[in-house]
Amino acid sequence: MTSSTVVLSFVCLTGTGTGTGTGFAIGAMNVWSISMAEHHEQDMLSGIIPAAFSTGSFLDGLIYGSRTWKGATADRLITAGAVFLAGWRPLVALPGPLAATLPGAFLTSVVACAYVTTDAPAPAGRTGEAYAWLILSIGVGQSAGTALAGGLAEQPLASAALPAAGAAFALAVLLVARPTPQPTSRPAQDALLRAKSHYFQPF
Repeated sequence: MTSSTVVLSFVCLTGTGTGTGTGFAIGAMNVWSISMAEHHEQDMLSGIIPAAFSTGSFLDGLIYGSRTWKGATADRLITAGAVFLAGWRPLVALPGPLAATLPGAFLTSVVACAYVTTDAPAPAGRTGEAYAWLILSIGVGQSAGTALAGGLAEQPLASAALPAAGAAFALAVLLVARPTPQPTSRPAQDALLRAKSHYFQPF
């Protein structure tokens, strides 16, 4: 798995070696939800916030998978990464728990585009291996995000900023090491079906 495009997807989704990326944002969000529950003295927030995030992701999947996308998947990945970052920024203001729906509303688009971006340059016969590394990358990012957020759990503002930091790193990687656009007219449903057996729960 030495293709620069494949490696790009892995780094974007995990931030392996730097502790940031999409997986990092999700891991940090889980700890932030607990911090928010303690801050507001409402234990239920530790479950409501991840649930709101997952609801946004579910709705994103329905919308993204309901249409056929044309053009370069790499461009859609960058766009999805940008709106994913934008979705995290309001959380720094410590809003209500339903605000977590906003970043979740772009998670599935990021993951689906990453699968297609990984699939296209993967060597023949090694697509399964590429997907396995992609899933591992997300898991590593989540672990790093959870670990760092745990150390900042007593600081609500810092905890709230960590998911945005992870998303910002993911977007920066995409912009700096932009993959060669590969136009595709394959339905978005194909990407979602590929990811279905590998998809993860963000909490």
